Amino acid sequence: MSRPHVLLSAAVSLDGCLDDTGPERLLLSGAEDFDRVDAVRAASDAILVGAGTLRADRPRLLVNSAERRAKRVEDGRPAYPLKVAVSASGDLDPGDPFWTTGGARLLYTTDDGAALARARVGGAADVVALGATVDWAALLDDLGARGVRRLLVEGGARVHTQLLQLGLADELRLAVAPLVVGEPDAPRLFGPGAYPGGPRSRMRVLDAERVGDVIVTRYAPTVPGTTEAATAADRHWLRLACDLAADCPPSETAFSVGAVIVAADGTELARGHSREGGDPVVHAEEAALAKLPADDARLATATVYSSLEPCAHRASRPRPCARLIVDAGVRRVVTAWREPDTFVPGADGIGVLGAAGVVVAEVPELAEAAVRPNRHLVPTLPSSTHKE
Repeated sequence: MSRPHVLLSAAVSLDGCLDDTGPERLLLSGAEDFDRVDAVRAASDAILVGAGTLRADRPRLLVNSAERRAKRVEDGRPAYPLKVAVSASGDLDPGDPFWTTGGARLLYTTDDGAALARARVGGAADVVALGATVDWAALLDDLGARGVRRLLVEGGARVHTQLLQLGLADELRLAVAPLVVGEPDAPRLFGPGAYPGGPRSRMRVLDAERVGDVIVTRYAPTVPGTTEAATAADRHWLRLACDLAADCPPSETAFSVGAVIVAADGTELARGHSREGGDPVVHAEEAALAKLPADDARLATATVYSSLEPCAHRASRPRPCARLIVDAGVRRVVTAWREPDTFVPGADGIGVLGAAGVVVAEVPELAEAAVRPNRHLVPTLPSSTHKE
């Protein structure tokens, strides 16, 4: 089961503060931005906060718009996303609005904190012990197993910092308010420590927009073990593509491949896998692209994630997948495994894409996952999956 897409969401001042040191909460956003966040909540499967945020802000984490709640129900989802809290100690106030307002609730804690957590909020939430400490990877695995595909993380600073430092954040949406707090002890969004890629690593800017009087920028964090152009979001979607490859009917004459097409805003547009729908020769990228209109404007800024390098030559169709991607107007592809010479010697789909101006990112850390459903064709993973 794939982990959810992890979206970190926060609002800060121009000098990076989440709040000032006064007794009242500093409101950094206005009505327009609050509505934007409400829409992001409505698009999420779960919303997560840490215990510090629960104690300081007492958030309800609800979808406020009745229309958005109705649309969720119409789509077969609960009116409210799952509300998730994280507390190592389990020492929480059962009267907090988080536990008494709408939506299902889930609490992650440690083995030592589990007894107190169940005594405090066990009647209002499922309580899950993660071990001696809060194991964020295990937490995300558990949410994925529960069907959570999009996780919105609304704080606090310690939670955001840990997820980013561990390389588990797929996206950061940061609303910057036009004010300066100027207090040296005011809380900042991220704490000190080692971050993926080191101190000189730069996130990739996905887009920016003005919402009322704040500027909201979307970033894709970098993660260790990936190429410079690959990000945490790339790893998430590429892992899903590798999972889809396992759904392929087995074949002795073709690879099992999965593909996912993702829009610039991080939403999935289509997915496919080899030999899907009983077609013995359809390829994964081809199957995914066929599910979208040829003139879909979102393709121009979308990314195609394919567990195997898109093919440059094929006998079963007039156009190989690399050419289908180029002709669809897609400008970015992420893949885990370069095509070996098993069936087509000298295949170079990445070269075809690059020659057409398509940016290609490779994530060799996921090559093993891409090879796994093809083990009968490729008994061992080559020491290098890259062609010279």
